[in-house]
Order: sequence, then structure tokens, then C-alpha cells
Amino acid sequence: MKIVYMGTPDFAVAPLEAIIRAGHEVAAVVTQPDKQKGRGKEVQMTPVKECALKHGIPVFQPVKIKDPEAVNKLWEYAADIFVVVAFGQLLSEEILTMPKFGCVNIHASLLPAYRGAAPIQWVILNGEKETGVTIQQMAKGLDTGDMLMKKKVTIDPKETGESLHDKLMVAGAELLVEALPLIEAGKLIPEKQGDSPTCYASKLTKAMGLIDWQKDAAVLERLVRGLNSWPSAYTFYKGKTLKIWEADVLMEEATDKPGCVEWVEKDSFAVATGKGLLQIRSLQLEGKKRMAVKDFLLGYEMKAGDCLG
Repeated sequence: MKIVYMGTPDFAVAPLEAIIRAGHEVAAVVTQPDKQKGRGKEVQMTPVKECALKHGIPVFQPVKIKDPEAVNKLWEYAADIFVVVAFGQLLSEEILTMPKFGCVNIHASLLPAYRGAAPIQWVILNGEKETGVTIQQMAKGLDTGDMLMKKKVTIDPKETGESLHDKLMVAGAELLVEALPLIEAGKLIPEKQGDSPTCYASKLTKAMGLIDWQKDAAVLERLVRGLNSWPSAYTFYKGKTLKIWEADVLMEEATDKPGCVEWVEKDSFAVATGKGLLQIRSLQLEGKKRMAVKDFLLGYEMKAGDCLG
């Protein structure tokens, strides 16, 4: 099929590579405008733009995809279908109905559960054992379109937001390549999502990462994994931000108040929580690199009774 591909971040690169390998004609890639990043304020291309240029595919970067000039540009491509993967802008009804086969999207959850901006992280935060990807026929509204195909993915006990991102990216790419010829042949039967309430995956904020030591250790361990790599779970140690990157749950009764260090060993330390202990194995102090606790303890004298937060 002749495709216009809309996407922006890393998650959208693997599906683009997959449809190129499958032999589809990608008439153009639509992605967000380049942005300044870092202390040097250097202008950086989006990951999807870099991929498109590598393959010699024309790139279109509208500030607002709904503007008349942008809409007219999309008409010029005369695509059979628009494939949208983490593009970052809402499409108008005119755009949604423009191609013969409409617009399809890869959503990183098993819809209708976890509609919204951050489904990958929220399934970990909520302790789900399984998630997946859904190919949906896009409609007006956020992640409300008819479901076309699904693929389940198991969430490992120590899964992080970053590792699950990569697994779902690959699963989405594979499912997209499987779905496109079936869409063209009219062999997929759209399934309505229904109106029943489901878990919603709201946008992540940096404030979400602040550790509340009054909560159970199991909840905090999921916070550490789910917010890895952004925005990360964090607390404070001697006035500095302390990010927690790896931790385990110990179902031992705390003797100190939540947030205080129960004990320190050569390669880890345990912090009291509302229920159980959180054993810290990897962290990052403000201004320092991420490191194992054993390396951290070589430079900092942490002891039982010290309090975090």
C-alpha cells in the first residue's frame, strides 16, 4: 500500500522500519518539528525523521497538522492509508477520513484498557501481569477507535518502563506488518471498544516520581520500575535529589519510621516504608552518575537511622 507515516519518538521507528522492509511504499513521513535540546540548545531531529532521511523518504514537519496548508499537503500524497504511531498531535476529522483506508494507530496497551498518553508505564505502576499492543482504526477522540488486531505481551516481574517500551515497540511493528495486507483485503472486522470505564493512562509528570515512604514497599518498587527511565523515582538525601533505579521488596517489619534506613550492607541498604522494607540496589545522587549502592557507599557514610525525603 501507499502509506503516509506519522510518528515522532523512538517508539515509532521500529514500525516504520518494518513497513519499509515489508515492501510498502512510504510516500512521506510526517513528524513533529525539530527542537532545541540540551545545554547547548542544539537543534535535534526527531528519531523518526532520522530514520526517514536514512531511507530517502520525504519528511513533512507541520507545526499544526490541522492547518489548511498542512491538510492540503496531505491530500497531495494520495496515500491509501495513514499509519500513526506516537505522532504527538490530534488529527482532524477531515484527515482521519482522507485516505481510502482511513488512519490506523498502534496503541501500546490492550484497548480499551489504558487509553491515554502513558500506557506503558501505568501497567507497571498498577501491577498488571500482562499488556500488549492494539491496532486501532482511528476516530475522533483519544484512543476510542475500533480495534482491528491485538497482540499480548507478558510483563516480567522486574520489568521497567524502558524494557517494556522496547518489547511493545517490536510487538507493534510486527503486528502492523501483519495487519496492513489484511486491511487492504478487507479481512479485518472492526470491534467496538464500548463505553464501560477502564483504567486510564494519564500523562506522566516529574512530580509523580517523588517517593512517599508512607506507601507500601511493593507500591514503591513498582514506582521505581515504572518510571524508569523517565521521570524516575526520587527522594532526598542530605539536601540532594537521590534517584532510585533498582530496588527489591522485603516483607520484613520495619522498626524505624517510614523513610529511615533500617540497615546498611556492603551492596545495598533497606528503607522503612508503610509496609515492609525497600532494599535499594542502584541509585543516582544529584550531580553524579548512576551507580550500584556498593560504589555509592564507598564515598558516602550511610548508616541505620539516617532518614530520606
